[in-house]
Amino acid sequence: MSLPSGSSENGCPKCGHAETVMDEIATSGTGVSQMFDIQNRQFTVVSCAKCGYSELYRGSSNGNFEDRFLE
Repeated sequence: MSLPSGSSENGCPKCGHAETVMDEIATSGTGVSQMFDIQNRQFTVVSCAKCGYSELYRGSSNGNFEDRFLE
């Protein structure tokens, strides 16, 4: 697989940009938690600051999600 023009070996999987934005979201599951809107699932979102491509990682960030995104 070739990288987009102007991208480096490490960076956003879509555009190669190396700057990211991290955030956390909570979602409801299925069944009772969905019926009562109980947000019991935690995800860390890592997004490219240039193109907005995002990946979700389950659990809380311990600092390595950004490294995984940029590999």
